[in-house]
Amino acid sequence: MTKITFIGAGSLVFTRNLVRDLLTFPALEGVTLCLLDIDPERLEFARRAVEKIVGAGNYPARVEATLDRRRALDGADAVLCTILASPFSVWRTDIEIPKKYGVDTNIGDTRGPSGVFRALRTIPVMLDICRDMEALCPDAVLLNYTNPMAMLCRAMQRESKIQVTGLCHSVQGTAEMLASWIGAPMEEVTFVCAGINHQSFYLDYRWDGKDAYPLLREAVERPEIYRQEIVRNEMFRALGYYVTESSGHNSEYNAWFRKRPDLIEKYCLPGTGWNPGEYGAMLKGYARGEDRWRQAAHDWLDGDRPVDLARGHEYAAPILNAVVGDGTLFEFNGNVANQGLIDNLPAGCCVEVPTLASRRGFSPMHVGPLPPQLAALVNISAANEEMAVEAALTGDPRLVYWSICYDPLTSAVLSLAEIKDMVREMFAASEGYLPQFPTTEF
Repeated sequence: MTKITFIGAGSLVFTRNLVRDLLTFPALEGVTLCLLDIDPERLEFARRAVEKIVGAGNYPARVEATLDRRRALDGADAVLCTILASPFSVWRTDIEIPKKYGVDTNIGDTRGPSGVFRALRTIPVMLDICRDMEALCPDAVLLNYTNPMAMLCRAMQRESKIQVTGLCHSVQGTAEMLASWIGAPMEEVTFVCAGINHQSFYLDYRWDGKDAYPLLREAVERPEIYRQEIVRNEMFRALGYYVTESSGHNSEYNAWFRKRPDLIEKYCLPGTGWNPGEYGAMLKGYARGEDRWRQAAHDWLDGDRPVDLARGHEYAAPILNAVVGDGTLFEFNGNVANQGLIDNLPAGCCVEVPTLASRRGFSPMHVGPLPPQLAALVNISAANEEMAVEAALTGDPRLVYWSICYDPLTSAVLSLAEIKDMVREMFAASEGYLPQFPTTEF
């Protein structure tokens, strides 16, 4: 019997939707679904939710729940990971401290000062998971959904023999958005997308075999479309290719949109779901999140609405069907090590490229070089990520400082001395969650 383990199963909506998708594949109907979380209450909600789906579909699947990671991983054929390695009281400082210094990030979980410190705290946990897998399920594949995606995958792919890839919904989500803008049925759209996570670009985008970029250029000039994604549409106008991740995220990955309040007002309010004036309210909303998820879980578990068993659009289920199910090949954009895949990005860095899932696991495809204007932007982020990963693995705080020094938004706002003060304060805020650093002085 195939065993699929969920690490961080208390991410209830994710677990619920993915289990629903998995069980739509006949070869996976009889799997053992093993749920792991460190929070007993969240784990219990997840167990009840998965059992409700199994019951609604009358599936022969078996459901297990445990607080013991080694038990969860023992004999697993595939592992899915969505975790948060530190509490709200810590990771909120990833946003608050840079904001105090004038680095006004949007979401702050992927790059820049906030993404780097989240990576420093999370990489040791992810490597522990890999070591347990090497001992207990060495042939299992690992699908990672935890951010910061590229830095975590880079560390695992460098330090472990476990076959791991990272998944993000932005590639397929943006492809569908662009199709809707030009009136194209998604089943008639093909594309080649490559770069790094959240900074991948559609190098080729076609409708019924014909280049659709002329239609997209016309579409973004329509005010109702331009306003939906102002940052990304401005980048498209300037760079000539469309980027995958949202305007909210992309506004914090470069130096063009968030370095002054007037630029934030002009480019970053519409279409990003982010209002700097509501910054405190956002953090308060996260703090209230525990009550919200608890109520939502009760409503879904105890409500009388029928369980929706229709397959969604996430890639994980067809990937696992290809690897441990019926073997049907599936192509997706995966986060993998750059071993001759993108010619003008650093060797070994984590890139996001077309990847084929099969019985052999993951087979990424060679893309070639990015256009120079894209490579210039993406190389900055890739270099920052390489330094941050090296810091997490070696405990060298200077690499943290250097990584953040070259962050485009941070360097557009702060001096080197100010960056040093900010990084020191962020180290102090994460004290106790960075055991790999014998000293944080630099």
